[in-house]
Amino acid sequence: MSKLNLEVCLTPALLHLHDIHESIVVVIDIFRATSSICYGIENGAKAIIPVESIESCKSYQSTDFLLAAERNGEIVAGFDFGNSPFAYASEKVKGKTIVLTTTNGTRAIHAAQEAHTIVIGSFLNLDTLCNWLKTEDRNICLLCSGWKDKTNLEDTLFAGAVVEQLKNTDYKLDDAGILAADLYALAKGNLWAYLKKSSHSERLKKLHIEDDIAFCLHENRTTSIPILKGDKLVKMDFKVALNA
Repeated sequence: MSKLNLEVCLTPALLHLHDIHESIVVVIDIFRATSSICYGIENGAKAIIPVESIESCKSYQSTDFLLAAERNGEIVAGFDFGNSPFAYASEKVKGKTIVLTTTNGTRAIHAAQEAHTIVIGSFLNLDTLCNWLKTEDRNICLLCSGWKDKTNLEDTLFAGAVVEQLKNTDYKLDDAGILAADLYALAKGNLWAYLKKSSHSERLKKLHIEDDIAFCLHENRTTSIPILKGDKLVKMDFKVALNA
């Protein structure tokens, strides 16, 4: 039996080079969209609707949904909140549907629409995600959202963390996966220190949101996997032992 493919797409600009029609695509935007999505779903959000544009987000203003919009790391004026994980605490999001647009993460979700399955990954749900992926008999594409179609360090490092957990199972790695795993092996002793050199980290620090950066690098704070059903990200209904 041929091995399944475990591929890393370093930026959505390269996604057209991957055949994802029968694959699980894990969308990654560590700073901060997918971290916030994982935290919000864990904290009881009913659903999160990812949209590409600010105008699409505004079109939900007549509903009782919460509206969240971020561009270039900042909350867009006139919206309830942006994509800081701390805005997705249970007291704000439990039982609510959130419409979200971000600079990179929600664009990557829409870019992957042809995938068999789309799920959301972050360091917050790393082990649960990897344990679930091990149970699925499908090719996997780890899609890094990057920064405006350019590669970034933090998403690549998370892809490497997933590859590290899956590489000894029945998957065939591509070169980008090997690169990501090697990078993670170099950085995993102190992700915060390694990522101080990253361009996005520098952008966020200028906005004085270092606490967001630190939070997004915590591993296994959540056990939920957001999955795209129709146009909504919802909590996956599954049972996987955390230490499988």
